[in-house]
Amino acid sequence: MADNPKPEQPAARGAGPQLDRRYYLDVLRPRQGPAPLMAAVQADLPQFSPALLADFEQTSGTAGALAVGDEFHIKILGPWNGSVRVTEVGATFFELATLEGHPEAGRIRFEAHALDGRPDALRFEIHSVARSRDGLVAFAYDTIGGGKLMQEATWVEFCQRVAQASGGQALGPVTVETTRRAPDGAVEHTVSHV
Repeated sequence: MADNPKPEQPAARGAGPQLDRRYYLDVLRPRQGPAPLMAAVQADLPQFSPALLADFEQTSGTAGALAVGDEFHIKILGPWNGSVRVTEVGATFFELATLEGHPEAGRIRFEAHALDGRPDALRFEIHSVARSRDGLVAFAYDTIGGGKLMQEATWVEFCQRVAQASGGQALGPVTVETTRRAPDGAVEHTVSHV
């Protein structure tokens, strides 16, 4: 771990609406079950992310063995670079927390599990709960929209790469569900298929 680790940046410290986003893809007849598939993702997180949009570089921890406390710096297209820390790791999941200076404040969880108890299908899911780091980032994200588009493209591609690594067949496009909770209490829910 770094000598002076950056503090985590929880969603409560962010600005603007809280976004609860789920990106998921169902896979039929995967050659790997949830645990072996997640082990492959945990062993080489950068290979599943499109480097042109979000280039993950491990800055602490042991390569090939994801562990709590490991950190990654993410070079994100545009002025969106930031760092994350691994906060949880299990056989079928892991979670990252954004660190001070990241454009978002919150957490993101990656998980693979059987689809509705079916032995022949699985779901890979990315679930984030976050707000923008500050008012300027919130304005750029909500008004200009570039950050949102890059984020969606990154996690959709990530889901597709995991599905491909599973050796199974994707059951349709990636589903993106967003629940937007505005500071005034208004809630908006959207679903798209990308």
